[in-house]
Amino acid sequence: MVMHVFVAGGSGVLGRRLVMQLVARGHQVTATTTSPAKLDLLAQLGAEGVVMDGLNAVSVGEAVAAARPDAIVNQMTGLSEAHAGKLNLRNADRYFAPTNQLRTKGMDHLLSAAEATGVSHVVTQSHASSNGIREGGWVKTEDDPLQVVEGTKALGHLEAAVVRAGGAALRYGAFYGPGANDDQVRMVRKRMFPIVGGGTGYFSWVHLDDAASATVLAVEQRAQGVFNIVDDEPAPVSDWLPHLARCAGAKPPRRLPAWLARLLAGEMLVGMMAEGRGFSNAKARRELGWEPRYPSWRQGFREELA
Repeated sequence: MVMHVFVAGGSGVLGRRLVMQLVARGHQVTATTTSPAKLDLLAQLGAEGVVMDGLNAVSVGEAVAAARPDAIVNQMTGLSEAHAGKLNLRNADRYFAPTNQLRTKGMDHLLSAAEATGVSHVVTQSHASSNGIREGGWVKTEDDPLQVVEGTKALGHLEAAVVRAGGAALRYGAFYGPGANDDQVRMVRKRMFPIVGGGTGYFSWVHLDDAASATVLAVEQRAQGVFNIVDDEPAPVSDWLPHLARCAGAKPPRRLPAWLARLLAGEMLVGMMAEGRGFSNAKARRELGWEPRYPSWRQGFREELA
């Protein structure tokens, strides 16, 4: 069935891939941006672009009311340098503040607009890279709680609100793909991305196009609940970081003792790289019928950086 899908944050790194896939599937798409300069880009992708301030209830309400979509997808973040400044893990509160606002107030505004206009299904971006609860096994399911750290502390509000409204929260793994982790690759090539301690913390990854395809399925199937959208191979930093360096044509990453990393970058980085927990995608594969194009970061990193 052809649908009209409203993509909040449609000009973002993932939003653009999602718009393209929705249009390719025959759906009508209205996509929002905070920048008038990006309206032409959205038009080129096949969407009707709208300027919207996700933190302004009137702006959100008017945009949704004008579009009158069948479904809303929330892809709003504030992680670009224009919104958040340069990443400083020692002051993560400040960097993640715009995104946390969008995940709380922005999400609430979208849900209120959906209710006011009779939109019965909402899908939202959530997060699942290394932020599984740091106890028990290294790989977590949707039944396991998330570790509350900066940048993810608003996820509980977002997920609960959307699931309560009968929608779906998609916990995307760490993104890679066009424009997703360019800064990280540059740091790896400069040997500025070390393995901290033993590199025992687990991460889960997902290619942008795989994240977008899972989102299309969640929209088309009117999925409900929480889903981990990650590849098949959660892995420790000591495995994936040297592989990323090889694929990027870089020398092997340096090693940094945990105590020194804690002094230089703070507790957040050390926690992720030494104690992080990854995630299982079994539920998404089973219930959504999702089959990622890149089932492992091993293949994905190699092809993206070839």
